[in-house]
Amino acid sequence: MNQEFVISIAEKGVFTVLVIAGPLLAIALGVGLMVSIFQATTQIQEQTLAFIPKIVAVLVGLIMFGSWMLSNMLNFAQQIFSNLHRFVG
Repeated sequence: MNQEFVISIAEKGVFTVLVIAGPLLAIALGVGLMVSIFQATTQIQEQTLAFIPKIVAVLVGLIMFGSWMLSNMLNFAQQIFSNLHRFVG
């Protein structure tokens, strides 16, 4: 096992994490932006107002994208475990 092989495995792992977390982060960013615009236009400066909509939106996103995220994680884990003999020996 050489350095390029280890770096390629780490790159695939980081890419998988970004692909899996990306939709939830985008949802949280969009909802946070909408809440911030709402707070700026209405001049409501309640700090807890930003958290509840984000939590609910991420929960809904998790329900919507959960099976897809799980299948991506399982595919990556299956690839790692199926090539385990290459990693050890």
